[in-house]
Amino acid sequence: MAKRGGFPGGGMPGNMNNLMKQAQRMQRQMEESQKELEVKEFTAKAGGGAVEVTVTGKKEITKVKLSEEVVDPDDIEMLEDLIMAATNEALRMAEEASAEIMNKMTGGLGGGFPF
Repeated sequence: MAKRGGFPGGGMPGNMNNLMKQAQRMQRQMEESQKELEVKEFTAKAGGGAVEVTVTGKKEITKVKLSEEVVDPDDIEMLEDLIMAATNEALRMAEEASAEIMNKMTGGLGGGFPF
């Protein structure tokens, strides 16, 4: 009866072992980078600085700051637009930082996993 599959000697070849160790190391680095990103804050302004919004890497709003001159009861729509613009920009900044971390982690893999 012929032996099916497996590797001679019953163990993984050295390259496979090294690949597994590299994947585990990359996973640890990814988790550490993700934790750092989650506590990092990103602040964006709109309306020439009249509205300022801060978000975390977890994409949670932590601060909204409004200048008095932007608070006009007769023009609530403008204030809403400025808050939305500042929030979207801060979220975009957080997303860019997240993508940058991913690119650093996967950059050595040629754009994908080798399997």
